[in-house]
Amino acid sequence: MYKRSLLGCFALLFPALISGAPSSPANPVEKRQDCVFDSALNPSCWDGTHDLSTNWYEEAPNTGVIREYWFEVTNTTLAPDGVERMVLAINGTVPGPTIVADWGDTVVVHVKNSLENNGTSIHFHGIRQNYTNEADGVASITQCPTAPGDSITYTFHASQNGVFGGIQINGPASAPYDEDLGVVVLSDWFHRTTDELYEAAATSGPPTPQTGLINGTGKYGDLGSRFTTVFESGKSYRMRLVNSAIDTHWKFMIDNHTLEVIAADFVPLNPYNATDLSIGIGQRYDIIVRANQAVSDYWLRAIPQITCSTNENTLDIKGIVRYDASSTADPTGEVPAYDDSCTDELMSNLVPFVAIEAGQQSFDDTLTVGLQVVSSQFKWTLNNNTFLSDWGYPSKCLEAQGVATQANTETTAIEQVLDSNDNYSVQQNIVHLDEANVWVHFIIQNPVGLTHPIHLHGHDFWVLAQGTGTYDASVALQTVNAPRRDVAMLPASGYLVIGFYTDNPGVWLMHCHIGWHTSLGFALQLIERPTEIAAITNVDTMNSTCANWNAYALEDSVHQEDSGV
Repeated sequence: MYKRSLLGCFALLFPALISGAPSSPANPVEKRQDCVFDSALNPSCWDGTHDLSTNWYEEAPNTGVIREYWFEVTNTTLAPDGVERMVLAINGTVPGPTIVADWGDTVVVHVKNSLENNGTSIHFHGIRQNYTNEADGVASITQCPTAPGDSITYTFHASQNGVFGGIQINGPASAPYDEDLGVVVLSDWFHRTTDELYEAAATSGPPTPQTGLINGTGKYGDLGSRFTTVFESGKSYRMRLVNSAIDTHWKFMIDNHTLEVIAADFVPLNPYNATDLSIGIGQRYDIIVRANQAVSDYWLRAIPQITCSTNENTLDIKGIVRYDASSTADPTGEVPAYDDSCTDELMSNLVPFVAIEAGQQSFDDTLTVGLQVVSSQFKWTLNNNTFLSDWGYPSKCLEAQGVATQANTETTAIEQVLDSNDNYSVQQNIVHLDEANVWVHFIIQNPVGLTHPIHLHGHDFWVLAQGTGTYDASVALQTVNAPRRDVAMLPASGYLVIGFYTDNPGVWLMHCHIGWHTSLGFALQLIERPTEIAAITNVDTMNSTCANWNAYALEDSVHQEDSGV
């Protein structure tokens, strides 16, 4: 039996974690009695000890509360935009359950793979996984895929506050609001599965989505329905925007309303106002919208930016904001003027509320992006290497055990000698970060005329510089309270300079968040503080997951075609 890749399983991440309605956790989320937080009156407060000014990289609340969830991954047929197709669902729905917790809680997620013929893993995008690298959920990096019929449990501490997909961690905010509307997830949507589309992406370029979904609902022609929310005049509403697309950069706006931006990628900001918001793939923004317009109906718009994205339905991916819940009328507003671009929000706007200066680097590396054609397939490269890893022998698994194993993949034999850390395959694109608590800088140079959303697992990074042209030493780095986030746009024919602190042992992926590009090799992995990894790894659980996967892969003749992530 032929299995293409885990792209479909990574696509699971977004359906698995993008719902406005939480499933039932073991402990329902309630505001604690000693909590002095009030979203309208005291938004920056929390529990009397921690507040918005707490440096969460150094300390965070520990409530002792466990939020426990059970997810089952299945194949089913649904029609989010009115057109039926096979989907990978969590607990029978797309979007699936939202994980809700308070800042300082511990989250436990049990995942059962009931798919017909695919392995899976769940990556909790935006969670730093501080000293919980084994819960990062990246097949071939931190675990083997979970085989059909098998289960796995992920455990992590909610040391940040914010949202991605359906991970909503309640915490203090930098501006007041009356009601929290939760997540608003923006996703592109195809009428064929990612497995079906991969070959086209590999040989002829990215396929065009048919439409887009807002919180899992959308229209295609006369079919489908629109996401709708109701405002009450005079109130203010928090929305947690998420770009979960595979290949679409969005411009988000609500006609006639100002967006007050209060957080980016879990990092609270000094608030700023905008009429629209540029959201790269994998990025998240928290906004506050005030219901200060005339009682009417208004379009809520997610517009694909044609500078770097295509869509058959560019100007009709819309929801509705109603001031009168009984209204059924479509809004009448025209598309506001906007700048079609695939750039980040201005660095000068993304000012973190907690100011942290980036230190002098002890390690730096320059990474150059490339695009090649190999055997009639596109392959993305970093420093002339197309990333390739092996589902059956993840880097983390062998790093934790300190043993040598040889695995056969489609294109090469990968020998991993992890106790000496010096025999990795070139295609694994390994960067060694052995020293603890030092600053690391990466200069990423992009000679290709296409923007790329760069995502780093395990860390927030400081955006030290970002621009067009070729980076050189004359470019000044912003080290004083630079924007901090985990996804930033690498400009077309430009550069991105990021820095972070080596305070989190593990094997971490850095990659382009365009799904097709990752699957075609645009990635590398960082092995950070390797001598500490074994002590924070449950090797028995990892070995069990890998044994089950490898037995399934052998029996069903699983064939890995893509990069492994």
